[in-house]
Amino acid sequence: MSKRAIILAGGKGTRLRPYTVVLPKPLMPLGDYPILEVIVRQLANAGFDHITMTVNHQAELIKTFFGTGEKWGLKIDYSLEDKPLSTMGPLSLIDDLPENFLVMNGDILTDLDFGQFYDEHTSQGNIFTISSFKREHVNLYGVLEVDEHKKLVDFHEKPVTRFEVSMGIYMLNKAVMEFIPKNETYGFDHLMLDLIKANRNASVKEFKGYWLDIGRPDDYMTAIDEFEKNKNTFLGE
Repeated sequence: MSKRAIILAGGKGTRLRPYTVVLPKPLMPLGDYPILEVIVRQLANAGFDHITMTVNHQAELIKTFFGTGEKWGLKIDYSLEDKPLSTMGPLSLIDDLPENFLVMNGDILTDLDFGQFYDEHTSQGNIFTISSFKREHVNLYGVLEVDEHKKLVDFHEKPVTRFEVSMGIYMLNKAVMEFIPKNETYGFDHLMLDLIKANRNASVKEFKGYWLDIGRPDDYMTAIDEFEKNKNTFLGE
């Protein structure tokens, strides 16, 4: 069965400056490969045969590097945004979406099994599936709890809060397109709220492997180290 993926690669990478002054964020290197090539190789290994990259900022550099995808044994084409459309808006510009397809950010380092994620979504008949991850946030300060008289009643030294967050990796059924306006800025947050209102809630699949959103300089340096240590795991070699 043909498997289609949409990679969101149109952002400016402002949080990753100064690295992204010259290169778009998806072309920032991890060892011998750009971030986006690592993703393309992972998708190819997982049986995906058609990737569409949504591009905007420095689009020509991305198109020149990846071409038609022949090097990786799959088809790559491009959808050009003439203005930023956020995370879900770019899908409205793609006319040939299949019944089910993967959507993901182009700046993620993970060892998620994309093929299994695809198959579980389709077998369960979900309209939208979110790959999620448990993150811990350590508060840098001691937290005071006070009563109505401003008397201290409890104290927590640098408490840890745990969140279940989106990994920026999703499976969609084409039915979701009825919620996405044509060529308008429309984000993941808008779509989730609209699905909830329509009682067509997204499903959440927790992932317990490795995941890193390469959004800030510190994250990028971490990703470089992790990729070098575990290259074979990430590339399935």
